[in-house]
Formats: sequence, C-alpha cells, structure tokens
Amino acid sequence: MGKEVERKFLVSEPAWRSLVEADIRIRQFYVAAQPGRTVRVRISDGRSAELTLKFGDRARERDEFEYPIPLHEAEEMMAFAIGRVIEKTRHHVRHRGYLYEVDVFGGVLSGLVVAELETPEDVPDEMLPDWLGREVTGEQKFYNASLALGGIPEIAA
Repeated sequence: MGKEVERKFLVSEPAWRSLVEADIRIRQFYVAAQPGRTVRVRISDGRSAELTLKFGDRARERDEFEYPIPLHEAEEMMAFAIGRVIEKTRHHVRHRGYLYEVDVFGGVLSGLVVAELETPEDVPDEMLPDWLGREVTGEQKFYNASLALGGIPEIAA
C-alpha cells in the first residue's frame, strides 16, 4: 500500500511553462466512486494504462494502490465510465528540488490548470513557486473524481 500525500494549487501565471521537463497526455475515468473511495482507470500517452484505488477522505493524505493493466482492457472499460472522461496534459516541473505536476485540462474543463505537489514534507509557503495561485487542497470540487462526476468548478486562481 502506498500513501499519497499531496497539496493542490490553482496555477495563476504561465511562468512554469519554460520549466517543463516532460509531459504526458492523460485520459482518465472512474468506474466506481463514493465518499472516501474511488476506482480510476488512467491511460497515459495512448501507450499504457493503470488501475488506481484510493481510500480516505483526509485532505492531504490517502491510501493508494496502483496496478498496470493491459491497454486494450482499459479502453474497453471506458464504456463503463461514470461521469465524464477527463482529458489533460500533465507537465513535470521542478522548483527548488520538488517535482510539481501541472495538469492542463482539456474538453469541457478547458481553462482549468491545477498543480499538485506530492511530498510527505511540509513545504513552507516561501519555498513554493510564484506561479502558484490559491491552494485548493481539501476542496473536493478540484479533485479529479469530482471533476469527472460533478459540475465544472468556477476557476479563480
């Protein structure tokens, strides 16, 4: 079992774009979701897929299990998606030794840009990059399951 310890932020400025090390095109969807637990399928760059189970409802920390699955099975499972299929490009950006995953959403979620920082350390605010906007850790409407199953959040960095 893994622990996912993360903080989420809206992105307020484009300065991060010049720092991108890698990017991944992602399609992901949920096959089960209820408060405190989700089952997600993610297809990365149209080449690989994984099944992820997440448990817990604490804002910064959840239990997470991830398993590779055959790509053709992931594509078949898309027929059982609940809610919308999320399309996004994930950009890897480093700042002061920390890896930020900056997700630029497409489709009906176009315009939403969210950065995640996964680390068990408590990074002080003065160590965070200037291009981050408001912290949305714990705001369920900005979590991927809510984006797939709910409405479109008002974007206010």
